[in-house]
Amino acid sequence: MATLLLRLLFLLGWPAILLMARAATAADASFPVNVWPKPTSMSWAEPHAAVPVSPSFRIVAPSGNPYLSSAAERYAKLLLTERYRPVVRPAVNVTAGGALARLTLAVSDLAAPLQHGVDESYTLEVHPTGGAATVTAATAWGAMRGLETFSQLAWRAGGRGRGRDMLLVTAGVRVEDRPLYPHRGLMLDTGRTYFPVGDILRTIDAMAANKMNVFHWHITDSQSFPIELPSEPQLAEKGAYGEDMRYTVKDVKHIVEFAMSRGVRVLPEIDSPGHTASWAGAYPEAVSCAGKFWLPGGDWNDRLAAEPGTGQLNPLSPKTYEVITNVVNDLTSLFPDGFYHAGADEITPGCWHADPTIQADLDSGATLSGLLERYVSAVHPLVVSRNRTAVYWEDVLLDAAVNVSASAIPPATTILQTWNNGPNNTKLIVQAGYRAIVSSASFYYLDCGHGDFLGNDSTYDNPNSDFDTKGGSWCGPYKTWQRVYDYDIVYGLTAEEAQLVIGGEVAMWTEQVDATVLDGRVWPRTSAMAEALWSGNRDAAGRKRYAEATDRLTDWRNRMVGRGVRAEPIQPLWCRTRPGMCNAVQ
Repeated sequence: MATLLLRLLFLLGWPAILLMARAATAADASFPVNVWPKPTSMSWAEPHAAVPVSPSFRIVAPSGNPYLSSAAERYAKLLLTERYRPVVRPAVNVTAGGALARLTLAVSDLAAPLQHGVDESYTLEVHPTGGAATVTAATAWGAMRGLETFSQLAWRAGGRGRGRDMLLVTAGVRVEDRPLYPHRGLMLDTGRTYFPVGDILRTIDAMAANKMNVFHWHITDSQSFPIELPSEPQLAEKGAYGEDMRYTVKDVKHIVEFAMSRGVRVLPEIDSPGHTASWAGAYPEAVSCAGKFWLPGGDWNDRLAAEPGTGQLNPLSPKTYEVITNVVNDLTSLFPDGFYHAGADEITPGCWHADPTIQADLDSGATLSGLLERYVSAVHPLVVSRNRTAVYWEDVLLDAAVNVSASAIPPATTILQTWNNGPNNTKLIVQAGYRAIVSSASFYYLDCGHGDFLGNDSTYDNPNSDFDTKGGSWCGPYKTWQRVYDYDIVYGLTAEEAQLVIGGEVAMWTEQVDATVLDGRVWPRTSAMAEALWSGNRDAAGRKRYAEATDRLTDWRNRMVGRGVRAEPIQPLWCRTRPGMCNAVQ
């Protein structure tokens, strides 16, 4: 009823041109100006019109939320300075008369914190004859999503020999929008490769532009420990790649505040007890099998780690619990988010078997799973005591060789992130009663398909081998944007089971990635997931809309490039200038 009333007031308050508007939804309508991710619902009066933007344009935000105030200033500046020109000139009528001078933000609850499940819905209206526009939202975070949509409805026209340069914005548009999933994330691994703070900030900024809301920061790994912790300074001193490749407390606070100003949560991960070789420099007594060759004898079954860099925390060492307590306390002090990612993936049996103290315990009747459960049973209550929900990789429950019982990780305080076996493992997780974050390697791993980073791989020397399927990569082939876009993260689940899937994350593991290639590896493939989790990947009839999305993603990629994100192209320019000619099926 409220929605119908708003629509009625909207029509009665605006000129008669809106009476000619055709009801349209984002799932079906094709407009000459696009928004990415596609809104839930968008209507545009016909004939499609645009109005100039006044040089004195401003955004009026309510006082009381500094993050929203800074976002309003940022978007006002962006609108007036962005030089985006669509490859295909929008077919719109430019309305003579008053220019758009003001966008007003109306927010019901300015104090709503940025946390999982916060209301991100908004309504955007642009007056058909210019003058004013409004964004109405329940929270500041929803208002930020509306600001991003508004910015994408503007473009440059004229100039370049065609007359005076004009900044135009769509007129007579109404958008009603909200996300399908509350968790829409990108995981970046800074343990294998250090990324300067500026690259992290640019990535978070691009995430916000794609209406993503979780930056999962996989901070440490076996290769390095780059974060300086007040209670455990030696971990970075002995574990970082170098003095100039560490994240200081000041850096962390800057990243968290920057992300907050864009409606992005920062979810920290300190992976343990596996993937902890980098801890051994500071605490050798707490780390098993550190410094050994990872694949003795070349036999995978005898491996000491999943890849070079051996070392796992020893669950029998008192030092292990002293250190991890300090780590958890420091991390939960530095990062305000309600989630804490505790890792717990890829426990390699060979590493613990190689530790004499652990082997003696095993010879006395202990089990590898019992060792892991001993560790998790100590850390999990610590995380919960810090008022955090613990997130683990799925291995902690589903690994065939080393796992814990459900009693050690109660579903009420635990979320599991799935990465193996596609939708099958998602189903196992939710059937066990856990909330799930989907990061299936077959769809969402952005590092796949670039070959193996290891040397002396004789597989490449076999003239009869076929790399068409895997491309020399364990999780190949390369995950194209369409592969990412087409994945339904609740595939095969019942409606009740699907309710436990809180969203998904693409994962950027960095064995072969540094700052020089980061943008191209991440964007625009991550944009594909962003739309699929915001408004879905199907039209109103239930058909996958990847063909319709192609031109829109090309336009969005071009706009991102103009904003300083070096996103890779998805098609030759020829395709965009000849709509439909590059579709395989008409």
